[in-house]
Amino acid sequence: MSNALTTEIKGDLDAIVEAFLYLYTESRRLTKEIAARHGLTGPQLTVVKMLEALGELPLSRLSEKIRAQNSTVTGIVDRMEREGLVTRVRSAADRRVVHIQLTAKGASLARGVQVEPMDIFRDALSTLSAEEARSLLRVLRKVARRVESKVEEAAEAEAKRGTES
Repeated sequence: MSNALTTEIKGDLDAIVEAFLYLYTESRRLTKEIAARHGLTGPQLTVVKMLEALGELPLSRLSEKIRAQNSTVTGIVDRMEREGLVTRVRSAADRRVVHIQLTAKGASLARGVQVEPMDIFRDALSTLSAEEARSLLRVLRKVARRVESKVEEAAEAEAKRGTES
C-alpha cells in the first residue's frame, strides 16, 4: 500500500471516528437534558425506556442491554426502586433470577418521555435507502464485533496480569 493511499485511508478512518464521537456525545448530551427535565439521570432514563420497550428483564440482561456492569445497574435500580419507578420480581421459574419491571408510575413516566436522540437518529437514518441501511448495519456490526473482541482480549490480558502479581 502506498503512503498516499495510507494517508487517505487514515484520514477517512479519522473522519469516521470523529463522526462516532460526535454522535455519541450528542446522544449523551440530549439524553442527559431530557432526563433532567423529568427528574432522572441519563442512565435512569435509559433503563426506563429499555424496560418500556422490552418489558421486564433480569438484571443481568438489563446490564447487557445498556452496556453496564451488574453492580452499576444494581445501584441505578436501587435508586429507581426507592423512587417507585421500578420493582424487583423474583422469577417463578428460577427463584435465583430477579426481574426488573416498571411500576405504574415508571410506565407512566416512560410514556411521557420522548427520547429525542433516538428520534433524531431514526429520522436521519430514514433518509438512507434500504440498501444503504443494510450496508451500514452490516459494517457497524462488523466494527462492533471487532471492538468487542479487542475489549475481551484486553480484559483477559488484564486478568492474567492480575493473577501473575
